[in-house]
Amino acid sequence: MREIFAGMPWWVKWVAVPVVALVVFGGMIANVVGFVIALLFKALLLVALIAGLVFVVRKFMASSNSRGDW
Repeated sequence: MREIFAGMPWWVKWVAVPVVALVVFGGMIANVVGFVIALLFKALLLVALIAGLVFVVRKFMASSNSRGDW
């Protein structure tokens, strides 16, 4: 691989090749990044819903205990 780029100018190695790679694989990279962001959002939403459920259940249990036993 080094022999291929040995005679090339610096801008081919550091500008042109990454730009071509982004053009070719840009859609795939965007899909992967979008999937990861969606997965993190869903995990955060799950944690928030579970925390809300625990909060509501504890609040309900605390209010039912304060009324006394029937």
